[in-house]
Amino acid sequence: MKNTIPNRKAICDVLMEHAKEDKDIVVLCSDSRGSASLAPFFAEFPEQSVEVGIAEQDLVSIAAGMAACGKKPFAASPASFVSTRSYEQCKVDVAYSRTNVKLIGISGGISYGALGMSHHSAQDIAAMSAIPGMRVYLPSDRFQTAKLIAALLEDQQGAYIRVGRNPVEDVYNEESCPFEMDKATAIRIRSDGGICAKVAGEEEKSADVVIVACGEMVYPSVCAAKLLKEQGIRAEVLDMYCVKPLDREGLLAAAKDAKAVVTVEEHSPFGGLGSMVSQVIGAECPKKVINIALPDSPVITGTSQEVFDYYGMNAEGIAKKAQEALA
Repeated sequence: MKNTIPNRKAICDVLMEHAKEDKDIVVLCSDSRGSASLAPFFAEFPEQSVEVGIAEQDLVSIAAGMAACGKKPFAASPASFVSTRSYEQCKVDVAYSRTNVKLIGISGGISYGALGMSHHSAQDIAAMSAIPGMRVYLPSDRFQTAKLIAALLEDQQGAYIRVGRNPVEDVYNEESCPFEMDKATAIRIRSDGGICAKVAGEEEKSADVVIVACGEMVYPSVCAAKLLKEQGIRAEVLDMYCVKPLDREGLLAAAKDAKAVVTVEEHSPFGGLGSMVSQVIGAECPKKVINIALPDSPVITGTSQEVFDYYGMNAEGIAKKAQEALA
């Protein structure tokens, strides 16, 4: 059954569940409670909600001030704005000042589709990762998103979490969603076409190609791995939801005996997941790395899926690039 629940709603559900007991949890929005799916939180917890209006810089600074007073603020705003208009505040008020602010970049990547480059966030992974002390997460589906938010409620460090606007097909399910903080999940394709998480130390044939993906690109990467299996190519998908800190150990373990590595991200080809993976592979186990990303130019106008299809960021396109990497 096609999933109809966006990751942003999963965030709201977890925050509402915990806010009943933890009155330090505060949600802030920049005129975006509707698009962030946080309207139910504002309705149920008005004393734990702050609407700052269209003022992204104020959003981050107010959240940092509240964190300094012992609150646990989650500040939500379109990823395209919070990662650019508020960049100085993210750098100074959150990271440098070591405040416990969780920045939620909603409608990330090219979620806004036809609104164009002004509303796209194809540079946020690079920008946020470049800030010392800022963690960067791109969960792949609603189940992983829920586990990530629950885990982030338990720590006292700043972080940037990017989620898309539209529902994402489920990678995992409610009963089986492996999650370890700051550790990528290695996914393999079973003989029946289903998926399962690779168990550490488990004996199996090495993958021919490792596909490292984050955020909304994990699902099409898993679909690509299934297509490759039908062609006799062993592909392992590494769900690198933790872009920073990058799971170096998990990456090297997956890529060690593989012939090639393919990275997939809804981001510029510069400074994002592909660049980080290439640095690690180049230094530790040199081999061919191919990066699939958005172009270094304004993307075409269309829905997210139309854009992905156009640039080959779908199952067929990813599988084709993997084949080319192995050629």
